[in-house]
Amino acid sequence: MKWKDSFHSYAATTIIFWSLAYVFTKLALGYFSPFSLGFLRYAVASLSLATVAFFTRMKLPGKRDVLWFMASGAAGFFLYMIAFNKGQGMVTASTGSVVIATVPVITALLARFIYGERLLGFQWAAIGIQFIGVLVLTLMNGIFSINPGLFWLFLAALLVSIYNLLQRKLTKTYPALQSSAFSIFFGTLFLAVFLPTSVNEVLYAPGIQIFYVVTLGIGSSAIAYVSWSKAFAKAKQMSQVSNYMFVTPFLTSIFGFLMANEVPDKATLTGGTIILSGILIYNFGGKIYESFFAPKRGRHSVIDKKPSSE
Repeated sequence: MKWKDSFHSYAATTIIFWSLAYVFTKLALGYFSPFSLGFLRYAVASLSLATVAFFTRMKLPGKRDVLWFMASGAAGFFLYMIAFNKGQGMVTASTGSVVIATVPVITALLARFIYGERLLGFQWAAIGIQFIGVLVLTLMNGIFSINPGLFWLFLAALLVSIYNLLQRKLTKTYPALQSSAFSIFFGTLFLAVFLPTSVNEVLYAPGIQIFYVVTLGIGSSAIAYVSWSKAFAKAKQMSQVSNYMFVTPFLTSIFGFLMANEVPDKATLTGGTIILSGILIYNFGGKIYESFFAPKRGRHSVIDKKPSSE
């Protein structure tokens, strides 16, 4: 399968925009409040997607699925934006990206209880490694100086995981564009409670701040989330897509250094390395085991018996 016809290009597009989102959010929070930024970001996203919906004559979701779209919008955008912006205002962009990089594993844990997907031994070991990384990230600079921003970001990671599970359900019935668009519409509707404050702030915002908001809305929200859903729709396995989140902390660190002069501290580098090591083991442990310890058992994954799609 060619790159342009596979899930790779869609997942890569999302990761680039999400990596930029950490930096632009950090910069935008220098002027906007977390609640106003959340509403403005998805108001821009909704306007751009509404335009697309009009020209593509997008159909409304079925009545029986409205509540699912509302739940998806609440988890993935309303509550997530509040938690993410609150947390990102207290930590560096690179630290925030490391915490959110735990989403694939949190999603897998939730899927274990909701969809009955079983975890193998090396996957549980990987989760333990990640927990150690979390402890290093939060406690390395002193047990009495834990940054509350990390708790907000872990809550944001949990909300994204819930959103992923809801999108998995919705994309079985609806196209990726429709599933993402109506989730964002409902999320923006909930965020509209912050409309009065947002209007007051945006009226006097400097031009560069407006640029940050528009980029977050169109690039890191509308384009990124539609691409993410499209990637899931094209891939045979969810892990093929979620693996791309491994690249986010690396790209965010580069963007943060180039655009915001952020240099990752020792706790972020150490804890982040441990967390990412756990994520890599979780997703690639089965293939590593096959390559070195079970070469004669065939080429099927120990995680699932379907060949991977490339």
